[in-house]
Amino acid sequence: MPEAFAGRRFSWVRFGILVLVCAVVAGLGWREYASARDVARAEASSDPWFAAYVDVTATPTYAFEAPTDEAAGDVVLSFVVAAAPDRCEPTWGTAYALDEAATSLDLDRRIQRVRDQGHDVVVSFGGLLNSELGDACGTVSELEDAYTEVIDRYALTTIDLDLEGDALEDAAAMARRAEAVASLQTARRAADQDLAVWLTLPVGTGGLTEQGTDAVAAFLAAGADLAGVNAMTMNFDAEGSMSDAAQDSLESLHRQLDALYARADLPLGPASLWRKIGATPMIGQNDVAGDIFGLDDARALNGFAVERGVGRMSMWSLNRDRTCSVNYAETTVVSDACSGVEQGDDRFAPLLAAGFTGSPADSAAAETVAETPTTPAPDDPETSPYPIWAEGAAYGAGSKVVWHGSVYEAKWWTSGDVPDNPVLQEWETPWTLLGPVLPGEDPAPTVEIPDGLFPEWDPERTYEAGDRVLRDDAVYEARWWTLGDAPERSFNDPGASPWLALDQSAVRELVEDAAKKDAEKKDTEKDTDRG
Repeated sequence: MPEAFAGRRFSWVRFGILVLVCAVVAGLGWREYASARDVARAEASSDPWFAAYVDVTATPTYAFEAPTDEAAGDVVLSFVVAAAPDRCEPTWGTAYALDEAATSLDLDRRIQRVRDQGHDVVVSFGGLLNSELGDACGTVSELEDAYTEVIDRYALTTIDLDLEGDALEDAAAMARRAEAVASLQTARRAADQDLAVWLTLPVGTGGLTEQGTDAVAAFLAAGADLAGVNAMTMNFDAEGSMSDAAQDSLESLHRQLDALYARADLPLGPASLWRKIGATPMIGQNDVAGDIFGLDDARALNGFAVERGVGRMSMWSLNRDRTCSVNYAETTVVSDACSGVEQGDDRFAPLLAAGFTGSPADSAAAETVAETPTTPAPDDPETSPYPIWAEGAAYGAGSKVVWHGSVYEAKWWTSGDVPDNPVLQEWETPWTLLGPVLPGEDPAPTVEIPDGLFPEWDPERTYEAGDRVLRDDAVYEARWWTLGDAPERSFNDPGASPWLALDQSAVRELVEDAAKKDAEKKDTEKDTDRG
């Protein structure tokens, strides 16, 4: 039995982290304690790892068994797919059955060479071009047998399900996958064997598509213990940098996983959720002509991922991690054998792998354990940089509030929508999370509106252009004649509304101007009395 199957492994380093955190908890407040506990659980669960994809059947053949540097040691071999849409038989890219791959590609021996060097191999099922086994196998039992054939042959402790295209369309096939994976994990854990399962899914800057969140929900509902969700941070048609788009997609995915795990009665803290996130950029030229993931993007994405505590980093692919030769003229067309960008002596793999010190095999034993929800510390209006969110208040687009220690900004007019309500898609919430309240932030100055300065809006009164009214502590100015038009509706359709909501700076200027005029009036009255 391979060493990787030797059972659960105890880490004195991780245990030490837990002891250290527990030792300082007594001196922390409740919010700080909850955060420290969450970080400790994440640190103790697994060490983040890097493993790049290798297209096994691509030509020229990539010698993954002879890595050029340490970063290329652990690999994700792709793709195992069904022999045909209606044949429940595992193959490598439909080109080689498993026995044929052993003969024609010398694959079994090459995998053993990787392990002999102290590295690990992950196998990815699926991909875009062919049928994933879950689509071809008609029953859970047949699918479980097909997965097992691959897992046992290559002594795998971690597998990757790359689900895109047609594989996300069939809900019944997704349910079979989820049930088969849950059954496999149960059986292997009973035998003290590890099986970590990652879902690799397409993302946009708003995170997973609805089909992607449905896939994660199906696995959680079946009782599968997902090692995490690996985001395909590529092909964004990005307006800015590819690294910025990738970071936005990962932040959105983090929000989605928070909601998905909460709905599955497996609440996890922020740090634990970051451990369940992976990122896989397509290095160099992407399939979208204008999307180019350069070396600087790799450095930026790596720094973000390490800072957040992302659990996995990969890339597509080691086959492509080099500058194209001079005879490859059209670099805007994606090549299987080069990146399409000038790399010089640099390689993407070491840049993306920096700080990812773990390995798939060592992380495979980690199990997901629900965290006890904590009661957030109350927000303090005396020290908060922005008003504390209130259920009965109305907020216009751009309004900032504080809720449960974080700052949120309204995307459109809202009232009664809780800022941190878990949602799967960005359009479901009117709030954007800006980040935590930072230590030492000063409260934002508020404008005290003197009584009587602006009349309360009256639905029975007519207003002319330039009239100003007060409504729910907000000041509005009429742009033209109006009767009965509620001012707050201007937030939903500002172009058509007769009302313009004045921002705090404009209100402050009006209040100061009124105060100045009042002072001048009083001075004039004093002068008159003296005369």
